[in-house]
Formats: sequence, structure tokens, C-alpha cells
Amino acid sequence: MMGAEKFGLGMEAEEEVELATPTAAGSPVPARKMQSLDFEHIGSLAAVAESLAPGSKWRRALTSVRIVIFQAKINVLLPFGPLAVMLHYLTGKHQAWVFLFSLIGITPLAERLGYATEQLACYTGPTVGGLLNATFGNATEMIISIYALKNGMIRVVQQSLLGSILSNMLLVLGCAFFAGGIVHSDRDQVFNKASAVVNSGLLLMAVLGLMFPAVLHFTHSEVQYGKSEVALSRFSSCIMLVAYASYLFFQLKTHRSVYSPIGEEEEATEDEEDEKEITQGEAICWLFALTIWISVLSGYLVDAIQGASESLSLPVAFISVILLPIVGNAAEHASAIMFAMKNKLDITLGVAIGSSTQISMFVIPFCVVIGWIMGQEMDLNFQLFETATLFITVLVVAFMLQEGTSNYFKGLMLILCYLIVAASFFVHVDPTASKYLCSMFCLDARA
Repeated sequence: MMGAEKFGLGMEAEEEVELATPTAAGSPVPARKMQSLDFEHIGSLAAVAESLAPGSKWRRALTSVRIVIFQAKINVLLPFGPLAVMLHYLTGKHQAWVFLFSLIGITPLAERLGYATEQLACYTGPTVGGLLNATFGNATEMIISIYALKNGMIRVVQQSLLGSILSNMLLVLGCAFFAGGIVHSDRDQVFNKASAVVNSGLLLMAVLGLMFPAVLHFTHSEVQYGKSEVALSRFSSCIMLVAYASYLFFQLKTHRSVYSPIGEEEEATEDEEDEKEITQGEAICWLFALTIWISVLSGYLVDAIQGASESLSLPVAFISVILLPIVGNAAEHASAIMFAMKNKLDITLGVAIGSSTQISMFVIPFCVVIGWIMGQEMDLNFQLFETATLFITVLVVAFMLQEGTSNYFKGLMLILCYLIVAASFFVHVDPTASKYLCSMFCLDARA
């Protein structure tokens, strides 16, 4: 009976160990012998953890591995990461499979990165926790962008970051509003309108920063063609980084009360105590380990984008704007829906809208500065189609947030808007790519 209960690897097994520990204090040897016999019959990670002394570092480490790696069902996709690496070195030709396997392999890593961030947020408080969720939720996008920037794939960087903003504001927020509205269908859910207005203002400022380099380029009103927009982009990026730093000071220091959840202070502390499953040090170690593995897979993912685009007959713009952000936003998607269903809309907005704000005001300017250091002419000219899409999206979401309430219909409208955006990029031809292909065709014809 004992073996059958422990075979489930559930919480009952852990409770049995805690109850058995005091009674076995006087005679530790027989207790450990019984547990080792159970391990011989079961052969599971939980049995190994139980066979170790209570409070042992090895036991705590094995328990942490079981919780983070084996507890989540999505981790059945983890083997796709090593398979992508093997395919890359064994075949070298099937870039589409390498891309798909890398994409699938990064998905559970992004979700587990979000889980480790949430566990760390339990020790830091709701405001810093929301900031941590947004920061490490965007770690996947930052890593992919830096690898692509290193390879000179500037348009992939621009489009993937733009896609992350669109995905967070339309798909993630829409699904969260929809799920929360279905669970709480008897009333509208309420969130802090003041913090939503501040984030909407920052997003409009980001649109301003992206719009002027594009307008300058397409009106041919530059002082030096091709150089003025890069110089303006670098200057604007520095200003946007200063604005984001000021926003952090405003959020964390001078106006913390503006970002406090509505009437949820006592419930938040109780829920945080219940949600702590790993220690603060373990959460930091998992963040470090998961970030390294995501970095490795991101390299193979970026290298296979062009080959996958040709093999799957998908535009690079669709892959960059739609497919990559959906994988990168897996952590935000899961946590935003979970908090919305728990009627914690302020944390949902902190994850979804806060993540969009961070990408637009920090990650994009940061990539411009990094490209400046690398010698890559990364700029804020995202082309007219992409800039117009972002501008309309920010306006739609700002109108949705202005009342300070949400329901399932608002969520449904945001999801449908995202489907329209996805279809638009599926039929969109990137003008930069078309110019490149035209020049290559002319060179071949001359040869």
C-alpha cells in the first residue's frame, strides 16, 4: 500500500515522509532501511529523495529537480531540444526540422523560466515580482535577438521584437481577459486603471520613437541618406532607456501605491505562502541554468530560420512576427491566464502590458545600442507596415484599458484582432527582403 501511494509521486508521499520523520528520530536506521526497500521496488526520483536524511542538501536538490522538471506535463517536449542539436550535426540539410524541433524544445524552457520567476517573485513582493516576470519572460526574446543581431539578421530582430509586443498586447492579454471573464462571468473584473494609463503612455512614446525614423526614411528628407535615420535611432534609443529607468524609479520608489493591487494585500500574502514550492536560492539557480540552455537552442533556431522559410514556404516575416514570439511568450501566456482566472488582473496587466512596455522601451533600444557596439546598423526604422500595425495595436489596447474593467468579450476582441494581424503578416512581403532577392537575381543575370 505504501509503495502504491509513493508511486504517484504526489504530495501524499511528501506528507508521509514528514509524518514519519519524528517517529523515526530515535531509530533512524530501520526507517532508512524501509525507504531503501521502497526504492528497490519503485526506482523513482521521489524514493531517492525520501531515502536521504531530512534536511539534506541532496534531498532538497532532488526534490527541486522533481518539482521543476518532472512535475509539469509540458516538459514532455524537453527532448526536442537535444534532438534539434543532433539533427543539426548529423544531417545539416533538414533546416526545417531543426527549426521546428528547436521551436518546440524552447517552449517548455520558456514556461519553466516563467515558473522559476514566479517562485522568486514570492520572496520579493508583488511589484518587484511583476517586474521580474516581465524581465525573465523577455529573456528568450533578448537571447534570440542578440544571436540574430550577431549574424547580421537585423530584420529578424526587428520583426521578432515587434511580434513579441503584438503577441503580449493582443494574444496574451486577450486570452487572459477571455479566460478570466469566463470564470467570473457574473461580473466585470476590475484592475488598477492608473497603472494601465501609465503603461499606455509609455507604449505611445515607444511608437513615437519608432515612427520618426520610418517617416524620415520614406519621405526622403534625411540630411545624409541611410545615416541620419541610424543616428536618430541611436539618439532616440538612449532617450528611451532613460525614460524606462525613470519609469522603474517611479514604479518601485516614489509611486509604489499606484501599482498596488486593488484590495488584495492580505490575500496576496496568504497566496504567496501557499505557492512557495522551491527556495529563493533554488529559483535563482534554475533561472541561470534555463537561461543557458535557451541560449544554446536559440543559436540553432536563428541559424535555421532562412532554411525553414524556404522549406516550409512561409515568409520570414510571418516566422519572426508570429511563430517566434508565441514560443518566447509561453511563460507570460501561462502566468497571465492563471492570474486572470484567480481574479488578479493587476498582476495579469503587469505581466502582459508590462512585458510589452519593457520590450518597446528597453529591449528594442538595448538592441540598437548592442548593434552599435557590434558594428551592426540596427535602427528604429521598422518599415511602414510594421510601424502602422504597432500604432493601431497600441490604440486598440489603450481603448480597452481606459475603463479599468475587463470581461470575456474584450478578450475575444483582442484575440480576433491578433488573428487579423497574423493573417496580414502571412501575406506580407518584406520590402527589404524583396530588394535583396532582386539584387541577387540581377547579379545572377549579369553573370
